[in-house]
Amino acid sequence: MTGNPPDLRPDIARPLAPHSPRKGQPAIGMVSLGCPKALVDSERILTRLRAEGYSIVPDYEGADAVIVNTCGFLDSAKAESLEAIGEALSANGRVIVTGCLGADPEYITGAHPKVLAVTGPHQYEAVLDAVHAAVPPAPDPFVDLLPPQGVKLTPRHYSYLKISEGCSHKCRFCIIPDMRGPLVSRPKRAVLREAERLAEAGVKELLVISQDTSAYGTDWKGRDEKAPILGLARELGELGIWVRLHYVYPYGHVRDLIPLMAEGRILPYLDIPFQHAHPETLKRMARP
Repeated sequence: MTGNPPDLRPDIARPLAPHSPRKGQPAIGMVSLGCPKALVDSERILTRLRAEGYSIVPDYEGADAVIVNTCGFLDSAKAESLEAIGEALSANGRVIVTGCLGADPEYITGAHPKVLAVTGPHQYEAVLDAVHAAVPPAPDPFVDLLPPQGVKLTPRHYSYLKISEGCSHKCRFCIIPDMRGPLVSRPKRAVLREAERLAEAGVKELLVISQDTSAYGTDWKGRDEKAPILGLARELGELGIWVRLHYVYPYGHVRDLIPLMAEGRILPYLDIPFQHAHPETLKRMARP
């Protein structure tokens, strides 16, 4: 694990506030691969583990078990994930696998039959159950303190804010709906509470992410707003910090975000993908 560049592997980057395990405290290592959405999953898992009294360590040797959060979007990502699992097994021997590649457990166990458990993406409870079985928790409520914003794997000046899971489109070239399921948007109040805690902790920039940010809230039946991302962006813009929207796809209502950019509520930034210009090709791709 220590042979990888820290800027490419936030799980092993030098911590801003070093944490020294107490005597007898169970320790867990984490390898987080893939996209920012997977990184947020890793942060949530680590936050839960810290709350239960586990120490988070940056190397294999000091860990009682290692969690590998995998990516399975491309063949190269699958190969990297299998390599990371093998590296962890070789150096530590007690490995729990989660993430997108975990949606196909036979693929993982076929290559690495000695892993302790395999869970799919955003299956936090299943990951915790596997950790509990491998390394029972031993919390001390007087010393195991957790910051209100939880465990973050990014530098302290910015943080990812995940607003939904999954995608309800069936583009012919994309495996995301099969791995992460249909769109499930987080309640707006829960998103805003997390954003407020991050701002209070000193975060200066929120990077809003999901599989399909423009579609946020369109899975809610009986909603008051046709496009809830507009109201969410407006309220996030009142926090007094930078708000940058990622994974914004060109729905008709996206043009209504432009005035919020002009007002300085959100950053003037769009990463809309340009995949093809010909309507017939887009139709064959089944792009929405």
